[in-house]
Amino acid sequence: MDFQKFLKNYKQKLFDIFSQSSEAEENTLVRGIEESTLKEIMDLSPLGAFIPSEYGGYGGHTAEALAMLEASSYESLPLSLMMGINGALFLQPVANYANEEVKKDIFNRVINSNKLGGLMITEPDFGSDALKMQTSYQKIGDDTYKIEGTKHWGGLTGMADYWLITARNMNDKGDLGRDISFFIHDTRNGGIEVEEYYNNLGLYMLPYGKNKIDIKVDESHKLQPKSTGVTMMLDLLHRSRLQFPGMGMGFLRRMMDEAMEHCKERFVGGQSLINYDQVKSRLSEIQAYFTVCSAMCNFTSSNIPLEKNTSRMDLEANAIKALVTDYMQRASQSLLQLKGAMGYRLDSIAGRSVIDSRPFQIFEGSNDILYQQISESVLKMMRKLKNNNLHDFLSEFHLTSRSSEYFKERLNFELDPKMPQRKLVELGRALGRIISMEFTLNLGDQGFNNELIQNAIKTLQDEVNTIMQTYKYGGNADVVEEYKMDSSWFKLSMVNA
Repeated sequence: MDFQKFLKNYKQKLFDIFSQSSEAEENTLVRGIEESTLKEIMDLSPLGAFIPSEYGGYGGHTAEALAMLEASSYESLPLSLMMGINGALFLQPVANYANEEVKKDIFNRVINSNKLGGLMITEPDFGSDALKMQTSYQKIGDDTYKIEGTKHWGGLTGMADYWLITARNMNDKGDLGRDISFFIHDTRNGGIEVEEYYNNLGLYMLPYGKNKIDIKVDESHKLQPKSTGVTMMLDLLHRSRLQFPGMGMGFLRRMMDEAMEHCKERFVGGQSLINYDQVKSRLSEIQAYFTVCSAMCNFTSSNIPLEKNTSRMDLEANAIKALVTDYMQRASQSLLQLKGAMGYRLDSIAGRSVIDSRPFQIFEGSNDILYQQISESVLKMMRKLKNNNLHDFLSEFHLTSRSSEYFKERLNFELDPKMPQRKLVELGRALGRIISMEFTLNLGDQGFNNELIQNAIKTLQDEVNTIMQTYKYGGNADVVEEYKMDSSWFKLSMVNA
């Protein structure tokens, strides 16, 4: 299969469906996707980008997977998420950990019969606390597992043909083990009941809901970890987070194109919007987000082949996922601000993008938690080296050795290893940007547009300096428990009247 030929045809097909079609804007208001529309897209085999060539795919090359996600998200962020779920959360784990015969059958059905796969980890009472999930499995007979539980917020609820389902082993006493196992469920076998479909705020194309699970799975359909199941889950989640820039790339390019076009064509006060300094500030930030995301794509495609185990790449994965999704939301907010009232509609690219990009900051690791984990990872490494000076550490660390030099004075201080959680989050926000600046400098070395690189460096500098100012001198406000007491301005105005 020729990937370049596919990509050209794929971009044209998506343009025809999501931009040219007379029903394009109207379709953004409808939940789900027409079967005929999905068939048109899937007949081009976009998921072949995640599948090795020996199984009929394009090769499973990371750069090609990201390019397919970019093409998808330029026209439709929900479609790109659909492809990302199938690829990073189903096909890639299957490629790396599934039984050979099972793998062949799944890849064949995905490529030739347009089948879809999804992942079920999250439970109603266990979201960010996934390791305490209550879905259980028990072995019955020699080669069958019985799996029971409740899962929710799995993208493609009621729509996927395969599910990768996580569960914990239940012993004879009814206690659950600490490790996590993954099972591939073919929906032709039944046993998953959709109890409720959720009215998700955005991403209308993807159905979400709550599922009751009572299934039996053959032992051949249990993923085989190289070490522990938790390590396998970390590999799956980190690999997915490292590929978020693919979804972000097309989206940010679209935000940039839409904003630039609008500001050149829209006249206010007798001149084009693009001539106003505040407008230039917003546009330059969107361009910086685009450039940083390009650098992230470059990093992932160069360093994360399909066979690489990413379970220890928490720092890179968390920095990339948290920052690119923050930038996606910021870019959409700026586009909406620039477009004004005409953008504040669900059928406007600006309004739709604000709603659709928002959950990216929540799923697969809430960004507040990821930023905290970034700081904790760095503190752990610093403890091992017995080094408390932040700049000294970062200047020697492979992910920040160049970028840290832009902040010599700002980072030249001793870290408090017992800092409060809010400080961990703030520090993580700065570290994520410093790591991303390193990626951006490396992209510049390879010949990327130098003006865009320099613009991105300036934007990242401004952001890090602002964050570190708050980190050092702010963030001390506390919660007032008795906030209802003496807090009516109206009562006070009556007393003083």
